[in-house]
Amino acid sequence: MERSIRVLRVGQRYVRDDRTLTHLCLVSRALGAEAIYLEDAEKDVTGTLADVNRTWGGDFQVILGSPWRKVLKEAREEGRAVVHLTMYGIPIQEKAAELRNLEKVLVVVGGPKVPGRVYHESDFNVSVTSQPHSEIAALAIVLHEMQGGEELKRTFQKSRLRILPSARGKRVVET
Repeated sequence: MERSIRVLRVGQRYVRDDRTLTHLCLVSRALGAEAIYLEDAEKDVTGTLADVNRTWGGDFQVILGSPWRKVLKEAREEGRAVVHLTMYGIPIQEKAAELRNLEKVLVVVGGPKVPGRVYHESDFNVSVTSQPHSEIAALAIVLHEMQGGEELKRTFQKSRLRILPSARGKRVVET
C-alpha cells in the first residue's frame, strides 16, 4: 500500500529554541512523513531541512504559515485520517493495527496547550504513554507503529551521501 503521511505541529513553545522544531522535522522525514506543517519557525529550521534533503536525499517539505484549522480542514477534504498524539489518548498498542490500514494520514503533534477542538476533530486521539514525555519521542513511536517498521527499510533518492552500516567506525560514501 502506498501511504501518505504528513505531520502538523500545533502551537510553539517560544521559551524553547528551534531545536525542538528541527528535531520534529528530522524525525518526520527519517521515519516516513512527506511533509510537516509549522505555523511559524525560524529560517534556520527550513534551511537545515533543505540541507538535509540535498545531502541525504528525499524531498521532505517544511510548509510554513498554515494555520492548524486550515490544515485540518484541508486534510479532511483530501480524505486524510487525523491522528492526534496526546498523553490523554487511547494507548498506541490498542490502535496500531487500525492505524496501519490508513493510506492518508495527518499526524497532529501538540505544543503548549492544544485547543479542545483538535481533540474533537481528530479521528484518533492516541498516546504512547499516559505520563509527561517528549512530543519528538511520541512522534517517532507512532510513525514506527503505524508503518510496522517498514519505514526503517526506506531509501532516499537523490542523495549526495549514503551511510554504509558498520559494526565499528563510520563509513560514508558519496553517491
